[in-house]
Amino acid sequence: MTITREIISADRSSRVEAEAAFPHYRRVPAYLIRRLHMISTAVIAEEFEGEDMPVSQWAVLTIIEANPEIDQSRLAGVVSIDKTNTGRLVDELEAKGLVERRVNEADRRVWMLRCTPLGHKVRKRLRPRALATQEMLLSCLEPAERELFIDLMSRVVTANEKYARPGAGRRKPKSR
Repeated sequence: MTITREIISADRSSRVEAEAAFPHYRRVPAYLIRRLHMISTAVIAEEFEGEDMPVSQWAVLTIIEANPEIDQSRLAGVVSIDKTNTGRLVDELEAKGLVERRVNEADRRVWMLRCTPLGHKVRKRLRPRALATQEMLLSCLEPAERELFIDLMSRVVTANEKYARPGAGRRKPKSR
């Protein structure tokens, strides 16, 4: 066997071993994105265990704090949760005294949302732990890689924002 054939054979062997260790689906973006979402959600849920703060409530509370006076419909769009479930989450946060609703004076059918002082206090207390989970999640990357990874994810999300609607992929969009 010539040296070239040995190199090609060794290269094929390495590739076969690598493929056995990492099946082809580990290179499929949709699979990786879904897995990463599952991992990220589990990491935050684990960190918040015992806090009576499910990840979905944390997401809603975070958006409300960052956008005081956001209306409930806009909130549903931002967190990509259908309006019914968003309403349920706001109900739960309101029952805990973390969020308050008030009627929009311009349109009495619209609920405006804001954090209560207790909501701000809870966010301030839990925020370092939430940030630490994100830091831990990305700890396998170098700092420059983290920035690049976030930039690339942001670009993909921005380019495909039209698909970020509740139920997308589970039901057909309404025809107009």
